[in-house]
This record gives sequence, structure tokens and C-alpha cells, in this order.
Amino acid sequence: MAETDDIQYVVRNRKARRDYQISSTLEAGIELQGCEVKSIRAGKVNISDAYAYIQAGQVFLRNLHISPYEMDSSGGHDPLRERRLLLHKREIRKLTIQTEQKGMTLIPLAIYFRGKIAKIELAVAVGRKRYDKRQSIAKAEADRRMRRATKEEQ
Repeated sequence: MAETDDIQYVVRNRKARRDYQISSTLEAGIELQGCEVKSIRAGKVNISDAYAYIQAGQVFLRNLHISPYEMDSSGGHDPLRERRLLLHKREIRKLTIQTEQKGMTLIPLAIYFRGKIAKIELAVAVGRKRYDKRQSIAKAEADRRMRRATKEEQ
């Protein structure tokens, strides 16, 4: 059981927590082709511009860039093709209700392997305004200064 719970992060969307106010997160599977899995294992994936949307009771991921695998002899794949996310119906209904609220969107936070299976951490989030970003950066810097000051006192 410990082997299946072993999580190996491949890539994280570092801009997401700065640009969005995250309200909830969810783990989903990704429908991939064989050569895409090998590219992800090699770390040749970019999720910074990716987002998810719900259409006809299914969740799709758009703008996820997975570079073609070099050793693939079948001709490769489209790096920006839409990929279906694998979720239960009740999870999709819950996401539909959450994203129908004004300003809510689905963004990927990370791609990782749980055992041998590729997973994506999906977040329901609201985009932050420019002044909100400045406030959160200023708060993080103030917290960092406080930690340094208390560390120096010890």
C-alpha cells in the first residue's frame, strides 16, 4: 500500500497561488497517450497557461503543453491537444455548481505520479486583481521578515 501512495511531483504551477485565490482542490486522472506519459516522466510538460472547463458532463484540460517524446517512432502527438480529465459524476456536478458562480475557474496546480498513474491537482479559484497580488506579495515579504527577525533573536 505504501508504494501506491508514493507521490512523485513532476511539475507545479507556481504562478497559480499568486494569481488566483484558491477555494478548493481536487485530484483527477488524465487521459493520456503512451508517449505523453513518457514525456511527463521526463519533465517535458508546461502547465502555466493551462485551464480546465466543463462541457457536456465531462471535464477537459486546455493549453497543457506536453512536448513530443524524442524516442517515439509513431510520429508523436499534438503537444497542445485537449485532454479529458477522469472524474466521478458527482465530482463533475460539484465542480459545475462551483464554476457557475461569478469569476470561478478551474486551474491545474500540479502534475504528479501516484504510483504509476499520472494525476493532476485541480483547483477551483477566483482570479486576483493586480492590487490583490501586490497585497499578497507584501504580506508574504512581511511574514518572511518576521521569521528572520525571530530566527536572529534565538
